[in-house]
Amino acid sequence: MSEQRRHRLRLEISREASRLFWAHGVAGTSGDRIAQAVGLSTRTIWRHFRSKESCAEPIVTQGVEWELAALRNWPPHLSLEEHFAAEVARFGRHADATERTDTLLAMQMIKLADDEPSIRTAWLMACDQVEREMTMIIARRLRRSATAPDVRLTGAAASAAFRVVNEDIGAATLSGADLGGFTVVSRRIAQAVRDATGGEIGDPVPG
Repeated sequence: MSEQRRHRLRLEISREASRLFWAHGVAGTSGDRIAQAVGLSTRTIWRHFRSKESCAEPIVTQGVEWELAALRNWPPHLSLEEHFAAEVARFGRHADATERTDTLLAMQMIKLADDEPSIRTAWLMACDQVEREMTMIIARRLRRSATAPDVRLTGAAASAAFRVVNEDIGAATLSGADLGGFTVVSRRIAQAVRDATGGEIGDPVPG
């Protein structure tokens, strides 16, 4: 099996597992039930995942991958809220039904992580990925070494801000709250990052 096909299959399993976890809880969802929902054998599920709980990992990771892609493309001359507002608006215009559904599933798994330690593990693993990449992005933006302790601390603080805001926005979205649109959400993210990093990250970088 090619790596691309393996990724697609793992993601499809993760989608069905996440739907079942949200509807029935982790305890109420068995590996057999996940396999039946995907149309695969239970043995195939265990070839791709170490446990039923780990089936949530691909959908949760995909939920943060969009943010990481946006951060990788953050131009030096734009503030964080300007860049994120444009990226979120672009997603709103171009995302297809599958991408929108995956975003909702990721929000549901992040919310479920509040009460399900095994799902919390998947979420924290995704957050660790964000922190590693955030540190590299910040290092390039500041023209510093990613191994410098102060840069690592800044990366950890910025990624923690993203985690908290993601959890808050996701919970509010699932409850049906009006978040005020793309601009307000982007401003909240940028302000959280500025507050967490003492204002070091968020503004445009001089050329």
